[in-house]
Amino acid sequence: MKLPRRKFLQLAASAASLPVLSHTAVAQDYPARPIRLVVPFPPGGAFDALGRPWAEKMKPLLGAVFVENIGGSGASLGAAAVARARPDGYTILLGGTLPHVNEALLKNRPLYDPVKDLDPIVAVAANFIGIAVNPSVPAQTLGELIAYAKANPGKLSYGHAGIGSTNHLTGELFKLLAGTPEIVQVPYRGMGPALTDALGGQIQMATPGITGQVLEFHRTGKIARSCGDKSEASRAAPEIPTAVEAGLPGLTVTASLGLLAPSGTPTAIIEQIAQATRTALAEPAYRQSLIEGGFEPTLDSNPEKFRQSLAADVALWRRWSNRSG
Repeated sequence: MKLPRRKFLQLAASAASLPVLSHTAVAQDYPARPIRLVVPFPPGGAFDALGRPWAEKMKPLLGAVFVENIGGSGASLGAAAVARARPDGYTILLGGTLPHVNEALLKNRPLYDPVKDLDPIVAVAANFIGIAVNPSVPAQTLGELIAYAKANPGKLSYGHAGIGSTNHLTGELFKLLAGTPEIVQVPYRGMGPALTDALGGQIQMATPGITGQVLEFHRTGKIARSCGDKSEASRAAPEIPTAVEAGLPGLTVTASLGLLAPSGTPTAIIEQIAQATRTALAEPAYRQSLIEGGFEPTLDSNPEKFRQSLAADVALWRRWSNRSG
């Protein structure tokens, strides 16, 4: 039967409004089941050290959050898995500077577009990249390390979290500023395995994020010397010299860590996760635990502020990559 034109247009308009109504209903009911937080590295690194406590803090605020470690390709595999997930708020990424810079600048065949395929939710904390040295290296200061590297070309190697990771870029920036191109870079699937090999002497150096675990290794002598890349790191470890204090002021690398969702996730859900995170960060005890773990809590973040911060990180590393090239 042929419908009158007016009736047809009414039905078409009703059908067009259904996805919007359904989208809103989904946001209102959120969360109705556990949330998956993808950490794009194996256990043992800065991302894992931040992600698991965050998941615990969300229990009274968002309900159950389970962590899934998907390591590989400098965070690309885990980030791509989230970018391809349904935009319903039940799969989110602990990402930030590292995955954004890696995919935006350094991949010949990107697995996803970090700007188009992921929506920023909120920044959680900043992490400061350091240089950790095995005690077998006869260097007690950054200056002595640089002198040793120059006198022994090819004898030093450093491990990082994967090609294009912030840890990798920090190592290459150190080589550029110190004039020690012969230091060999060794990629790993994450900083956990790289740090393990640095402790065991398979490699002489590593460029980990300064976490509570790294600080403990330093204090117990398992790592001879570390150099923090930002002055704020002294809040957690005042005995570790910053890059400025060690005579290499250009080595000031900060990595933002925060939450991102698949593109198209309802705004109401994004704001709900962001607000829950801000609520957790308002607790002094939680902020102090982050500081003691080597992180700098990011207060009063929101999706737009996080988006702008990530764009600034990409611009910063683009300038360095152009200089080194």
